[in-house]
Amino acid sequence: MANNPMMRCGGRVLALSAAALGMVAAMAVPASADDQPTRAQLTADCDSGEGKCTFNDPKLGQAYLGGFHRVSDSLYNCSTSPATQSMTWSDTVGATDSAGVSVTAGGKIAGIIDLSVTATYSHTWSSTHSETSSVSMTVKPGEVGWISRAQVMQTVSGTWQTHYDDRKWGHYFWFVPDVVTGPAPNGTDGRSNAVVVKSRKMTAEEKRSCSGRSFRSGKSKAFVVHVQG
Repeated sequence: MANNPMMRCGGRVLALSAAALGMVAAMAVPASADDQPTRAQLTADCDSGEGKCTFNDPKLGQAYLGGFHRVSDSLYNCSTSPATQSMTWSDTVGATDSAGVSVTAGGKIAGIIDLSVTATYSHTWSSTHSETSSVSMTVKPGEVGWISRAQVMQTVSGTWQTHYDDRKWGHYFWFVPDVVTGPAPNGTDGRSNAVVVKSRKMTAEEKRSCSGRSFRSGKSKAFVVHVQG
């Protein structure tokens, strides 16, 4: 049948998918939406091991610097002179797929992508990056200071191939394209991680709270408040 994109492999039907949900089942009779898995369902089966999966033809995108995000507690300077203090920061950056779903370290999904990237590019791929350090920061009187960090990020695009021992959603094989964004090693494509000290003026309420706080000892009556959220 000229318009039927089915391929037979070892007596089994090879179905290719890619439609409104990112997939189209290659079937002799058109499938309804209920007959087709979502990307999330397929990758869940990859992660659980129910589906035997590979991440085919990985292509790494150009590295870029991700957005800045807060990685430390806040230093409130309630004194009348600049306050300097060493602040420890800690940051963990993970990877997400094209649907914004987390790709966690240690899971089968992360391992499959790493195996594919390593075979193609001869270097490993990681779904998470954690880092901790400290920075000496100076905050002006009546201001709040904190540390923000930006991680070098990179995309890897490819196609998930999911193989089932028994037919699922009518087929043994399903294919779905995906793009995963994750942390890249510092210096990738000439991009470097960045750590900056940021500050802002205290609000009126924060200034009023200064008088009721127990200050740290020292010339600068500054105190640290843990960042919530």
